[in-house]
Amino acid sequence: MCNNHIHFPKNNSEIHDQEHKFWSRRSFLQALGIAGSGSMMLGSNMLTASAPSPLTAAIANAPSDGILILIRLSGGNDGLSTVIPIEQYDTYANARPNIYIPESKVLKLTDEFGIPSYMQSLEEMWGEGAFKAVHGVGYENQSLSHFTGSDIYANTDLTTTGFSGLDTGWMGRYFENIYPDYLINPPAAPAAIQIGNFGNLIFQGEETNYAFVTSNINQLEEIAETGQQYSLDPMLFDGCMYGDQVKFLRGVANTTYEYSGLIHEAYERGQNQVEYQDNGFARQLALLARLIKGNLGTKVYMISMGGFDTHGNQPLAHERLMTNLSVAVKDFYDDLNFTQQDDKVLSMTFSEFGRRIFENGSNGTDHGKAAPTLFFGSGLEGSAFVGEHPSLEDPNSRGNLEYTMDFRDLYATVLAEWLCVPIPLVEQHLLGHPYNPVNLGFNCSGVDFPDIAYNDDPPTPPVYPDDPNAAPPTQEELDAIVHRPFYPTEENPFIHVELPFSGHVDITLFNILGQKVATLYNEMMFEGSLDLDVRARVPRHLATGKYIYRIDVQDRRLAKSIMVS
Repeated sequence: MCNNHIHFPKNNSEIHDQEHKFWSRRSFLQALGIAGSGSMMLGSNMLTASAPSPLTAAIANAPSDGILILIRLSGGNDGLSTVIPIEQYDTYANARPNIYIPESKVLKLTDEFGIPSYMQSLEEMWGEGAFKAVHGVGYENQSLSHFTGSDIYANTDLTTTGFSGLDTGWMGRYFENIYPDYLINPPAAPAAIQIGNFGNLIFQGEETNYAFVTSNINQLEEIAETGQQYSLDPMLFDGCMYGDQVKFLRGVANTTYEYSGLIHEAYERGQNQVEYQDNGFARQLALLARLIKGNLGTKVYMISMGGFDTHGNQPLAHERLMTNLSVAVKDFYDDLNFTQQDDKVLSMTFSEFGRRIFENGSNGTDHGKAAPTLFFGSGLEGSAFVGEHPSLEDPNSRGNLEYTMDFRDLYATVLAEWLCVPIPLVEQHLLGHPYNPVNLGFNCSGVDFPDIAYNDDPPTPPVYPDDPNAAPPTQEELDAIVHRPFYPTEENPFIHVELPFSGHVDITLFNILGQKVATLYNEMMFEGSLDLDVRARVPRHLATGKYIYRIDVQDRRLAKSIMVS
């Protein structure tokens, strides 16, 4: 190889040194056509080595033992067929006369939001406190291109266009700095495993992809079942200027082989204790459950489901996709529950964009903007709809839902609060995006950020801090608490509370990002009713918009949204 290509005069060491400097490792990989993948094509199999990383180091040195599953919904998931805004139902149905989901087939999880009945497997997870949906996730000037949108969600670079953009991913940027010699000192287990190549940048660093990648579930199942290791013929490059680069490639291969054996061993140790459905997505989760239960040690996994580009015949296609997702996710967490590992695994969905409010002429929807992100796992410590749902009343000229939650805030929260990555690193590797956490129910950093407003919070045994000798209210009394907003004038919203017993009441107002705006009430209340003038209770100007108020009565928590005109 070396002798058949570029030759340098042996007496011209200066030219040779300059060429060494020019031909960086990355340049060499680009010449081979595999730069940016960190992968080697061995036979017909695409495999990628995993590497030590700042993310891996942070996890190892932090109290978190959490595992993260990234679920890519490829094609652009339709948010309005995933989370249905009951308060805007008429507008929704009128915009989609041929493809809307009838009210009779909407499972109302709260008074404000529901899911299609074909996602009923998630209804039980909602009741178990293991399902959250974050409304209106997107970013400013959102791209409606599959390729650009996918890259932005992977690299977090909002300047990305169809022809340019940062070619490293939000996790890959952790992987490359702390362990530059990761092939010499690899972690004990793959830092990340990715099923489905798709050219995704999430785990991409400057010089390599830091995930163990197989192009499909069949390949990873074969590796898990057999531990098969692929071999390379010895490559001797004595005196070759590409020696360092070739050593790098051999290191990638050797690390890949080592991890194949570890995956097989974990697969043999773990067992599925739930019968999964026979489809590609369910098979991915079934294999991940077995590897997790076999204590492989990998902290981040990424799986994919395609088919969400529903320009035509959307109702049947989306029903099939979301049925498969819902059933498989429920089976996955039931499986992990057998070994009490379900609270250690957080799953989140993402898609390159959402879809428009209005149906098209083919019983489908076209590329749109904001869409919900779904989170699963008992580590969420409660089920809720988080943030503000975009309004359907005033779309732009193309019928798009505008974003109300920056996707980078969700990434930052998962990194800092679930995987326990230090906040300065989180901000640095999200390209300087300031840390603005969203309370999803877990907190590793200790940062005091506001509680989210839970739509349905399961009660815990109440206490009376002001009168420890008083008898606590019964469950029937707790369930009888009434609260609702009302509007005596367009500009003066009130909150009405009816309490069937005496107790301490704390009423707090939050904005749509979950940030505390004001304490509206914090004192003992006797049995009876209370009306609060929201504007009068806020000591400063209150901007027009949607807010959430939360009522804490003893340890009982209730919440609703309220509009301030």
